Amino acid sequence: MLYFVIILSALILAFLAVVLIRTALFVPKKQDESECEEINFDKDAAISALASLVKCKTVSRYSRDDEDDAEFEKLINLLPTLYPNVFATCELKTLDDRGLLFRWPGKTVGEPLVLMAHYDVVPVVEEKWSKPPFEAIIEDGVMWGRGTLDTKVTVNGILSASNHLIAEGFVPENDIYFAFSGGEEVNGLGACHIVDYFEKQGIVLRAVVDEGGAVVENVFPGVKAPCAMVGIAEKGLLDLKYEVQSNGGHASAPKAHTPVGELSAACCKVEANPFKCHITEPVRQMFDTLGRHSTFVYRMIFANLWCFRPVLDMIAKKSGGEMNALMRTTVAFTQMKGSDASNVIPPTATMVSNIRLNPADSIDGAVEYIRKTIDNDRVSVTKIHGNEPSRISRTDCEGYERVAKAIADTWKGTIVSPYLMVQCSDSRHYGKISDKVYRFSAMDLTSEERASIHGNNEKIRLETLCRAVEFYIRLIKQF
Repeated sequence: MLYFVIILSALILAFLAVVLIRTALFVPKKQDESECEEINFDKDAAISALASLVKCKTVSRYSRDDEDDAEFEKLINLLPTLYPNVFATCELKTLDDRGLLFRWPGKTVGEPLVLMAHYDVVPVVEEKWSKPPFEAIIEDGVMWGRGTLDTKVTVNGILSASNHLIAEGFVPENDIYFAFSGGEEVNGLGACHIVDYFEKQGIVLRAVVDEGGAVVENVFPGVKAPCAMVGIAEKGLLDLKYEVQSNGGHASAPKAHTPVGELSAACCKVEANPFKCHITEPVRQMFDTLGRHSTFVYRMIFANLWCFRPVLDMIAKKSGGEMNALMRTTVAFTQMKGSDASNVIPPTATMVSNIRLNPADSIDGAVEYIRKTIDNDRVSVTKIHGNEPSRISRTDCEGYERVAKAIADTWKGTIVSPYLMVQCSDSRHYGKISDKVYRFSAMDLTSEERASIHGNNEKIRLETLCRAVEFYIRLIKQF
């Protein structure tokens, strides 16, 4: 017995030693602290240009008949006036479905950089806004308007930076492309046509930069410093429809289970049995980067996921939210419909879920898992719409390093980290031609500002607007 106690004690001590040693070694990696040049440009012109873009009501809708083509044409026709040097130097190719592709010739053709954005915006409910959403009102250092954050600020940042650099006589080493789409919010095909063009021309890309993460605070446990989140992959999307049919009838004498009841039971089963946890490469790299800057307890967890992963999984499942979304495929039930009358059993009841696919999962696999979990042949499950998770991009390459340096030089004291983007963007289409696609919105955003994206009272601080231009100037000069 004593021998057993001694062995057990030795194993416990060895375990604790390994955990503590790994934690002690899990410290922040050395950062480049070299001085960077100061960036000066015409800030008033950049602010004015964004205001002009915001005033164009480029609201995209799933039915083209419900859109105002004149507003999209208005924005496109404004661009030569707002960014004259770009139009004097760059070639513009107009593609189907409102795709705009600018080519800025470099000293050599080389492998080009692609800077992406979309100029369409989501609809607004004007009466719920404190300021008119399409007048670009500026008060107290803030510009109000739909698209100020998503993503006309990026269109303006790219073109203002380029307009400035061209005026200074700057010529990039290799070609640079600006790829803008006018239908990202409705899964339009503009970006697809641009990717097809690159593929047909045999153009190999050095890096692609699109919207995605931003400079944010308080997004990772135990980390107080600002974090610049660079998406190196994005989750897939799957909308599923669940349906139960019956003979209907009067609600006064219902059967043991009604169609709505069966759908409710299916919903509860799925929510009670979440998808398996997967720490994919983007999340592993995020844990490895940000975990090193966390407090001791969290450092111990992230330095020793080999033993603490079940604990992290349990916390994520119970709390839900962003951490849970990073580690597994999530299911959100968003719609349900039964009878139009309170006293009638519906002949058909339906329910819809929005599923965000972890890179380790697939559409077919998710559908099969849902069906097995529900385990009820009366509940039919059909796909409405879906796209697979994106390709995972490399971080061990020049493209990522240059993006990270431009971020670090623009937002001093910020920790730059890869991560998995849980939303969808146009950049997912580039996966078939590049493994160097980086999703970063060049802004430092508060939680309130992030919440206004696609919501009411979207607005941007003027200093944030100008910082976006500064970032693109730094980024372009590195390529």
